[in-house]
Amino acid sequence: MKLEAGCGIATSEVPNAEKEAKPDVETCSETRPQESKAKSSSGSALDAEDKPLGAESGPEAKAKSLESKPMSGSGLEAEELDFVVATEQEFEEVLAISGGIYGGLDYLPSRYHSWLQDPNRIVVLAKRNGGVDLFENFLRAGAQRGEQIALESVHVIDAGETALVEGLRVAPWERGKGVAGLLQRFCSQLVKRQHPGVKVVRLTRDDQLGPRELKKYRLITKQGILLVRFNASALLEGLGARLAALRASGTFSPLPTEALSEAGGDVAHLLLSPSVQRDVLPGGTIIQDWQPYQPSESNLRLLAAKGLEWRVDSRARPRVLTLCTRPFPIPHGGDGTWRYLNIDAFGCDGAQVQSQLLWHLERQAPGLAGLNVMCQLFLAPQLWSQLADFCQAGLGLELVKGYTEQYLLEADI
Repeated sequence: MKLEAGCGIATSEVPNAEKEAKPDVETCSETRPQESKAKSSSGSALDAEDKPLGAESGPEAKAKSLESKPMSGSGLEAEELDFVVATEQEFEEVLAISGGIYGGLDYLPSRYHSWLQDPNRIVVLAKRNGGVDLFENFLRAGAQRGEQIALESVHVIDAGETALVEGLRVAPWERGKGVAGLLQRFCSQLVKRQHPGVKVVRLTRDDQLGPRELKKYRLITKQGILLVRFNASALLEGLGARLAALRASGTFSPLPTEALSEAGGDVAHLLLSPSVQRDVLPGGTIIQDWQPYQPSESNLRLLAAKGLEWRVDSRARPRVLTLCTRPFPIPHGGDGTWRYLNIDAFGCDGAQVQSQLLWHLERQAPGLAGLNVMCQLFLAPQLWSQLADFCQAGLGLELVKGYTEQYLLEADI
């Protein structure tokens, strides 16, 4: 299967992915780096079913396909679950079933409320009750509510043609029982029913892919993941001296970079350019903080609402493009002092990626003074070692974990 990682990357040219066990949660999309992982008895969400998401979708199917056979583990049947529209009142329960996920780096507490307001997004909760028509119960939007045991969100993007699966999680006491597979299939049917124009499902994940996953999903592209942490105040205090030392040693000197304005049309002009899509974007896709978007007018409007910071080496001849997502709070540490900063880098010039990373850090650090930061950089796999050394030896940041990869997967729905 052909893999486009960008920059003509070959598998032998990248560091070996850190060998870790799969998380003890039935994750699917946006699988984040974790500090502690243990294998679930049911495996990953991609292993939950023998068919891709949506293989048995359609309004006429209703719950029939969900009742076809017991799932792995406890032999869970579809009629044992109810599916309801998520609302504000379930927020605390959602936090309870998410406890410890992603090693304290969970994004959902910061996004749950905005997800509920998005007209192009479906957020579904699974609960144990059962015995009623699944779609009918769902459309009652919370008429019956019991203990919530799982959540999945599906965002319809790419002008209504793609279903982006995000946020899948199962309560710790329910993992390994097939809950994730049932919830995925229900959401797939629901999306197809409410958005008949959807053609494919996409998801991102960071654990190792096996032959079974690659039979079910097309691998669109992959990026390396570099996770570092720092105290923003300490970074600001020592940055001047560190940069002076790098210049004096001839190791690094920042290269010129240029700002990109969404309001001025710079971002659209660049991202809609066929040459940028072919030569800069991995797999021809804008991957913003685990979320993959096709370069299109409709998606650029979605991205413009996020307040992203864009940077490029040259608007006239772009070779490296970066974007930075606004920092957000994470549960890590439990004391409210941690923020998450995501930077996506597209292109293969290591010195330019270093320069743009430095620009984003200098831009964000003053607003994070007094706080601790987990910074995640996505980049071309062959640049990982160079940037890891730059972050540690050059900038004094702490490496959280070794090399891992982000995979973008796709299947027909």
